[in-house]
Amino acid sequence: MRDGAKADSRGKTSAEPQPTDWTAASKPAPGLYLVATPIGNLDDITLRALKLLKAADLVACEDTRVTGKLMSLLGLKAPLTPYHEHNADKARPALLAGLREGAVICLVSDAGTPLVSDPGFRLVRACIDEGLPVTSLPGASATLTALQLSGLPSDRFLFAGFLPNKSGARRAALAELAGVPASLIFYESARRLDDSLPDMAAMLGDRPAAVARELTKLYEEVRRGSLAELAAHYREAGPPKGEVVVVVGPPAEDAPPAEDEIDARLTEAMASMSLRDAAALVAAATGLPKRDVYARAVALGRDKG
Repeated sequence: MRDGAKADSRGKTSAEPQPTDWTAASKPAPGLYLVATPIGNLDDITLRALKLLKAADLVACEDTRVTGKLMSLLGLKAPLTPYHEHNADKARPALLAGLREGAVICLVSDAGTPLVSDPGFRLVRACIDEGLPVTSLPGASATLTALQLSGLPSDRFLFAGFLPNKSGARRAALAELAGVPASLIFYESARRLDDSLPDMAAMLGDRPAAVARELTKLYEEVRRGSLAELAAHYREAGPPKGEVVVVVGPPAEDAPPAEDEIDARLTEAMASMSLRDAAALVAAATGLPKRDVYARAVALGRDKG
């Protein structure tokens, strides 16, 4: 029988009641509530979130200091407990035990929508596996806000989270994404923009992109341009302040890259990795046959030798 289903007296299956089945005058139904919180502007909290957070038996959060400040500003006093990537395995059993006993538990991130680059997925999966009620209270999201403001195609997009810190691993990850026919959305540290934007340009091509920061806040800024232009700007201006989201447009539907572009990519890649790995990386980024790119890499190596 599927998760969340039960058999009635006639042997038919029906969906488990969801924790949304409650009236304004009653206490919320027991269950796990995934509650989106503001990413900057406090007014972005929803009426439903306010009502739920006020009635919660417990609020699980990434950082009790951050959520505690938000709760104080909102005039809420529900007890808080930490739930983050470093303690999730130890904290999860206690949360599940509370849910089994009929508690109303909210899961929030430091800002925005839970489960986007945080460990909430495993808690939700555990609830589903046990048939415990779980629902979402939608709201603010840096991912979607940045996509909306980027001016880039939004009919198809891929959220790729944080890229690796080191350039080699970052380029490998970008190479895997190069052929995805969609806008790409990344979270990035402001201090790494000077490194990550050139890697994006090298592995994805010089696509249109946008760097969004301080979304919904007083100094909200969205800088648009090609990846090369954005890389040049932040190389000169230095790292910006605030939280950063990078949106990159989808690959252009045009002719394959010219030979001099392939040579430039291979030369740059071979400076930090083996010839074979460099060829594989460039082949993945350009969509060209690996055999052809490898042959060109061998020729380049021979010319330089």
